[in-house]
Amino acid sequence: MNRIIMLMILLFTTGVIAATTVIKGDELATLRKFALVGEPEPPAMNNTLNTDRIPKRNYPMQPPVIPHKIDNYQVDLNANKCMACHARSRVEETQARMISVTHYMDRDGNFLAELSPRRYFCQQCHVVQTDAKPAVGTTFSDLDTLLDQQE
Repeated sequence: MNRIIMLMILLFTTGVIAATTVIKGDELATLRKFALVGEPEPPAMNNTLNTDRIPKRNYPMQPPVIPHKIDNYQVDLNANKCMACHARSRVEETQARMISVTHYMDRDGNFLAELSPRRYFCQQCHVVQTDAKPAVGTTFSDLDTLLDQQE
């Protein structure tokens, strides 16, 4: 019985030592063809387009992109800077587009007096328009183009 316990302790200790052994980067087996040496240079950030021109949407129900800079906009539990211009009560003064009435509905379809909590964080759906070039080629056609081809 003591031999079995001693053997188990020995095996456990050997496993712990093997698990904590430091493996050098060039000895680590990976699917990469090369060893990781340092960190690669991250790509430059794309410029935000600040034209206030809203581009055409590519498909029905696509959330519109944000056509202006939103750097340092506070959108958290305490404030939503987007609503300073896009709220129903502010659009006449700011000349910004009012957010969709769907943003004032709860999940049961009932209209609310204020912005729905599930639509509060704008960047969940809306992104800032940048001058980014497509990362890969595409043959995407918008819905209008597809409908025109059928005629």
